[in-house]
Amino acid sequence: MARVWLALAPGAPMSDALATRDALADVRVRAIASNGSGVADLADGRVVFIPRTAPGDRARVRLGKVKRKWAQASLVELLEHAPGRVDAPCPLFDTCGGCTIQHLAYEDQLEWKGLFISDALRRIGGLEVDPPKVQASPQVVGYRNRVSYSLRRLHGGRVIAGFHALGRPAHVIDVAGECLLPEASLRTAWTALREGWGRGARYLPAAGRLRLTLRSAGEGVALVVDGGAPGWNATDLAESVPTLTAIWHRPSGATKVTLLRGSEHVAPGGDALRWVGDSFLQVNTALGEVLRDFVLERAQAADRVVDAFCGVGAFARELARRGAAVTGIEVDPAACAAAKHGAPDSLDVVQGRVEQRLEEALPTDLLILNPPRAGLHESVPDVIRASAPERLIYVSCDPATLARDLARLSNTYTLAEVQAFDLFPQTSHVETVAVLDRSGEDS
Repeated sequence: MARVWLALAPGAPMSDALATRDALADVRVRAIASNGSGVADLADGRVVFIPRTAPGDRARVRLGKVKRKWAQASLVELLEHAPGRVDAPCPLFDTCGGCTIQHLAYEDQLEWKGLFISDALRRIGGLEVDPPKVQASPQVVGYRNRVSYSLRRLHGGRVIAGFHALGRPAHVIDVAGECLLPEASLRTAWTALREGWGRGARYLPAAGRLRLTLRSAGEGVALVVDGGAPGWNATDLAESVPTLTAIWHRPSGATKVTLLRGSEHVAPGGDALRWVGDSFLQVNTALGEVLRDFVLERAQAADRVVDAFCGVGAFARELARRGAAVTGIEVDPAACAAAKHGAPDSLDVVQGRVEQRLEEALPTDLLILNPPRAGLHESVPDVIRASAPERLIYVSCDPATLARDLARLSNTYTLAEVQAFDLFPQTSHVETVAVLDRSGEDS
């Protein structure tokens, strides 16, 4: 089971009664877990996690995996609807594994996400923090500028392409135009791609499984294909699906993504950022700009900046334009080149892993951290503490790993501000920005 954590304390104490797999139970849902599942208590004291339930629901559930202190269950029947439950807008809500909280009113989604953050900071990070304000997204559907689909080729030339199934992540459900999260241009491109890839998806690389990512690219849409053998010729696909303005391919086992058709594009948003293939950019363009402005404002007038995990330079380029001497660190060489493209001379970008290159980039006045979901490598907090920049700004997409990393830095830094951004409406994910100032204490 993936790690989840509660926004409320556990309920009834444990007892000697034992729940068993496939047993039915009637429960009252009392909370939402960080993965979007409803949380209830079984008669024997176990906590049970039930997808597609809301706080206040009374539900009949069927137990699945049962452990000593917790269990997983599936919803059989809603006996009473919670006051805050709404009709999920997506027709695939009951079968698709995504969008785990779209049955909650949007204001409730924001409230629970704030609780996810404060609970993680308290339990994992040892920090007593009120639930932060969660900045709402201007759009709660149609906001994603990048969407990935899984494609499976089946016997008889059949093709299924879509998202992983609810409760069965190894299975894929077919998705035509039902998903509500992509921007309109991506939904149009996905329909055109499905119609144009040929019988058995013969215009795509020959492989049983592929990952197809569509992303907004200036005025067009680009496709990134993961899987298949090297040497795929994308000409037939490009001619059949003229909606696509660029096609990239990364063969199975490869790390580099290669442009086969079209050209690199200016990314959505400002700053004339360029991305290459699958370079990271926030998926919510409008709110991503708000987050970027927030970080830049908290950067104050730092003369020296290190932007770790800098990607294509969303923060680094603007800070360099403002006069700071900026060092970006990024593992992807193509993203490094994109970050440097057209940037001021005061921006230096070094290629490599942060845990390998950070020490040589320090000291600095300001350190920006924007790691992937796994957070910082275990060696990085010690490197930071050894030189102790005046300010850290940590941008996180996982409250649990953020809390863990802040705990590792707590002897040297004080948490000055926490702000959250709902970059992912209808899902349980949330983006958090933590601003830390050096406290002058160390162990």
